[in-house]
Amino acid sequence: MKRAQIFLYHLSRLALALTFVYAGAVKMQDVVAFAGHIAAYQILPYAMNYLIAATLPYVEFLAGLLLLLNTRVRPALVAVGGMNLVFMLALLSVLLRGLDIDCGCFDPGGGQDVSAAAALLRDVGLMILVVLVWWLRARGAWRVARGEEHPG
Repeated sequence: MKRAQIFLYHLSRLALALTFVYAGAVKMQDVVAFAGHIAAYQILPYAMNYLIAATLPYVEFLAGLLLLLNTRVRPALVAVGGMNLVFMLALLSVLLRGLDIDCGCFDPGGGQDVSAAAALLRDVGLMILVVLVWWLRARGAWRVARGEEHPG
């Protein structure tokens, strides 16, 4: 395992971790506002917006925390990748229907106006990081990180 691959593994894992810990934490602060952002997508029945708003931030936070701690990385990547895929599909739906909404990704209380196109582009980048971490982990970067193998 080359040092560059080990570095890239940790950098990508930490970028994902910090992104999802932060996203979950800010959404936990104002669940009602986040439910309003979910409702703006006009995809789910009204009551489901609150259920998703009450649970999604904790799933994001937990998955990010697992990635941060470099433990249970595969389940965390499956969760992050799955959520990210759903986010991408929802944003694509918004774009195709011509809705002009704020994604509500990192500031559910308002103030940060991010277009659906910009959010979709960001989510594509996050998905690339998910795939990269999965691939590098499969190549053994995590063993080196735990001292089970020497880089070389």
